[in-house]
Amino acid sequence: MPTPPTSSVRPSVAQAPFHLMTKPIGSRCNLDCSYCFYLEKERLYGGAGSLRMKPETLETYVRDYIAAQPGPSVSFAWQGGEPTLLGVEFFREAVALQARHAGGKTIENAFQTNGVLLDDEWGEFFVRNRFLVGISIDGPAQLHDAYRVDKGGRPTFKQVMAGLDVLKKHGVDFNTLTTVHRKNSPHPLEVYRFLREIGSGYIQFIPIVERNAASNAANDLWLAPPPDHEDAGALDGQVTPWSVRPAGFGEFLCRVFDEWVQRDVGKIFVQQFDAALANWMGQPAGVCVFSENCGRALAIEHNGDIYSCDHYVYPRYKLGNLLNASLAGMVDSPQQQAFGLAKSATLPRYCRECAVRFACHGECPKHRFLRTPHGDPGLNYLCAGYKKFFYHIDAPMRTMSALLNSGQAPANIMQMPRTAWLPSQRDTKCRSLLAGDSRRTPTN
Repeated sequence: MPTPPTSSVRPSVAQAPFHLMTKPIGSRCNLDCSYCFYLEKERLYGGAGSLRMKPETLETYVRDYIAAQPGPSVSFAWQGGEPTLLGVEFFREAVALQARHAGGKTIENAFQTNGVLLDDEWGEFFVRNRFLVGISIDGPAQLHDAYRVDKGGRPTFKQVMAGLDVLKKHGVDFNTLTTVHRKNSPHPLEVYRFLREIGSGYIQFIPIVERNAASNAANDLWLAPPPDHEDAGALDGQVTPWSVRPAGFGEFLCRVFDEWVQRDVGKIFVQQFDAALANWMGQPAGVCVFSENCGRALAIEHNGDIYSCDHYVYPRYKLGNLLNASLAGMVDSPQQQAFGLAKSATLPRYCRECAVRFACHGECPKHRFLRTPHGDPGLNYLCAGYKKFFYHIDAPMRTMSALLNSGQAPANIMQMPRTAWLPSQRDTKCRSLLAGDSRRTPTN
């Protein structure tokens, strides 16, 4: 068992629930995905060899994270890098610590992995401890292997599918995380149907948007950091060749939605569609990027450092270290509150006047590095794609909202006439919107 924590900081309770993306092995990974923004972060911590959470840090984290949550349930999210590199025993210890410090609270665990190292030992552990496992897979082999390669540049699709077979063999609950990039974005239905065929009931599509850093960037990092709120739009970092194009991402979502709304509502859950329906109903989106403000989804590094967000692991966004500071205090600190509120406070006029702002809220501030047609900084790189998507889904979203409000299942939309949301009708709205009519209100 680990040595009891030596920190003199007493656990305290946060003002509201929050989430920590846990990086117990930092950026260390057995793959070398071309688009990964996190691999370079090892340079902030002296190299991959030192990236492993120590026993005393693990116990302090488990204890304080449980204690800081104001509600009756606590969700741990284990990610990396690649967390399976730590071995099963590390997570057996984590589960034992959770049981010791639960204090009557319900504990849940989610685990994101590339799947390459999964075997029967992992499968037995996951199912015994009721872990929800996310598998990172970008579509069928030719699309997955375009960027998801190992350290030798070799394809990984077969190993990932073997890992998925392990999860299925042991009856482990799993979902899929699929990045949308320059190579797979032109093939939306091929990607979606593949995910459906392998049994994914919950799908996350993550757009890849990265910029090359300037030659004089600090910390010798090769990717540009998120734009500061003060100079967003004034930066000229070059978008990487693997980043999805805005129009391509919008078209990808539209085509997947068209298939989903006609046959898979209530059977398959797509994160963007769930969040959109919530926003159409005036409910919390449940996803930080589509919420009005952020700041309750932070990241913890292997050594206990706490950062404002998983995408903001840079020195200026470090809030402190849980070994010598209160976790709840960092989460509720003025610095973190200002970080979260800046999402809405820094929206440019073009966004504030947009008819679909309620569904987007400017998306992730990390992507706000363009200028608006008015010349103001802070426009999201994916704006055109999101506008197309949100106008595209307006009619069916209104229909599903009406079904829910009348006590019916949204899946009933699949039994209704579909003429109200055929692409030919929606595309007229999209063309008008993208031509600059940003104040138009979507209608049925």
